[in-house]
Order: sequence, then structure tokens, then C-alpha cells
Amino acid sequence: MYKQKKILALITARGGSKGILKKNIKLLGDKPLICWTIEAALHSQYIDRLILSSDDFEIIEIAKMANCEVPFTRPKYLAEDETSSMDVIMHALEQIEEEYDYLLLLQPTSPFRTTQQIDNIIATCLDEECGMMISVARLKKHPMFMYRLNGQYLESLMDTQQQLRRQDMPAAYEHNGALYLAEIDLLKRVKSYTIPEAYAFIMTGVANLDIDDQEDWQYAEFLIEKGQV
Repeated sequence: MYKQKKILALITARGGSKGILKKNIKLLGDKPLICWTIEAALHSQYIDRLILSSDDFEIIEIAKMANCEVPFTRPKYLAEDETSSMDVIMHALEQIEEEYDYLLLLQPTSPFRTTQQIDNIIATCLDEECGMMISVARLKKHPMFMYRLNGQYLESLMDTQQQLRRQDMPAAYEHNGALYLAEIDLLKRVKSYTIPEAYAFIMTGVANLDIDDQEDWQYAEFLIEKGQV
């Protein structure tokens, strides 16, 4: 709890990952991937309750062993490749009887976010009295330097032929997947994390790593081996 607001943290982790087999429970360093997120959340001074939404028996058992509460099993129809994260979130909120003010979504694929970053986003969001705050990373390249292919031709993602210097462009950011904090009433109403009212929580360094494929995984292992996390 922070400023009399109750915080529910939700970890979403389904089985059946395609790019990396059993990714959420695969050992990263000395523990399963999902346990990095569980440990960081359990040390938070502001999270009132930490729960897991999963359809997978192995994930559930490992989460329980790591002291993460699993109050329900996610139905299979909410664990498909096409299932939206928002549908999973809404389902989880429907299963919880106790009332909370804010929901913090934590994805296991961001193992290097820290407890301090978790508490910082909660404190900053509530201090600023904003309804939604999302963690972001600054892009190395501005979207003006990005293109799509039209056959063999390059088409700019931005509708302009004017080529500005990198130094003259405003900084651009992307969701880094680590932290999504929102007032529950607001989230139920808009069912989106891409609203104009969302505040940015800027993160830097290895905490921005979002493990999506084998290259990401190998980089995560490299960081651990080098003692950089």
C-alpha cells in the first residue's frame, strides 16, 4: 500500500511458448525465468498482493514454490497465441474478490527489472496522481530512420521526405514490457495501455531487456555471466 492505495500485482505467464521452449520456467542463471520477477515483486514495500495467471501446471507449481499466490487457473481459451493480454488481465480481475486500487502488470520476460524500479513506478505514479504509468525505453533510432518494404522499394514509416539530423529530432520511446501500472477502474473502462493520458516511466540499462527470442536469452545469460545484473 502507498498513500492508502492498495496495489495488486499480476504476473501473466502461459505455457506453450513457441520461440523458446518452456521459456517461463527455463533456468536463467540459477533460477527459472519467472522467479526473477516473483522475487523482485515479493521484496516490494508497496505491493499488497502478488498473484499469477497461468494455464500451465508446471508454471503454477514453480510459482507456488517461489511464494507467489495462484488463486485460479487460467482457462485454455485465454492461453492461445491470439489471446490479448487485456483479456487475460480482465479475467484475473474478475477472479479476485478483494478490492484494490491499482494493478501492476509484470511480465516474466523482463527479468532484470528491480524491486527499486517497481517501488519507484508506484510511488511516482501516485505522487503525480496519474491514472496510468508505463515503463519505456528510449529508442536508439528515431522512427524517421525506419522503413517498410514495398516490393524492393523502401518506404519511410513516417509520412515525410524531409531528412532531419538525428540531433534535431525529439527523443522517441517504446514500451519496454517491464512495468504497466494503472488504476483498476480506469483500466476496466479503457481496456488499453495506449491512451494519451498514460505517463512514461523511463528505464535505462539492462532492465530494458525483454526476452523474446534465443538471441535475447543468450544476451541475458551473458549479462549474468559477466556479473552485470
